[in-house]
Amino acid sequence: MLRVAIPNKGALSEAATTMLREAGYSLRSSAKTLVHRDIDNEVEFFYLRPRDIAIYVGRGILDIGITGRDLLGESGADATEVMSLGFGKSRFHYAGPAGDFSDPAELAGKTIATSYPRLVEADLAARGIDATTVKLDGAVEVSIELGVAHAIADVVETGTTLRLAGLETFGEPIMYSEGVLIAQGSVPDKARVLKSRLESVIVARDYVLIDYDIRKDDLEKAIALTPGFESPTVSDMQDPAWLAVRSLVSRKESHRVMDRLHEAGARAILVTALASCRI
Repeated sequence: MLRVAIPNKGALSEAATTMLREAGYSLRSSAKTLVHRDIDNEVEFFYLRPRDIAIYVGRGILDIGITGRDLLGESGADATEVMSLGFGKSRFHYAGPAGDFSDPAELAGKTIATSYPRLVEADLAARGIDATTVKLDGAVEVSIELGVAHAIADVVETGTTLRLAGLETFGEPIMYSEGVLIAQGSVPDKARVLKSRLESVIVARDYVLIDYDIRKDDLEKAIALTPGFESPTVSDMQDPAWLAVRSLVSRKESHRVMDRLHEAGARAILVTALASCRI
């Protein structure tokens, strides 16, 4: 069986579970379940702390896993990102009291509290900054008020928690993070189907199927708006002056494309959501 590590709780867990279910896998029905076997798909899912997943995969104990890019980098494990999954997007940033810092260079000689000392120390070294890190497990924002650190380095999603603590980010992000699929080196052969299914979910989320009728004389300008992946499907209709066209278009651009198609003479324009697909 393929052995897959997925986060046991939190936003990454919820998003990974949703994506895997959309990819056709069965998953646990209780949050207390640590191992779930999907017999039909020959997969075992192991529910682990997101911070530990890269360790299990990097040591070859589990075949593949889903975790955050930031957690993979912090782990130092012998694991590789093989695919970004498009959820859990965040920035890893330096932050300090509002108005105190404007550039990471100002951290020289300061103390930085973080739950990601490996990432921070690597970034400081790359910038040539001599500063001290203090490792804390969560709630690093309060460390400045308590005098433990002058600044922090942490994952930022909306920034609300920072603002409530009177802090602001400064400098460019240390890294951009999101949920990623990881393996020890390349994807093992027995995990290729799972990877392909996840890719199909991403495409289905990003694209919609558009159908429309167009006069033969207007076909070329309509196809220019809906080129599809390889080529749109064009079919004859009972009226020889008209053609039926089917193509994939970006979900976020679908309304704009519909507007332009209508202006180009297209009629009976239909947009259909995708549950899954293979490209």
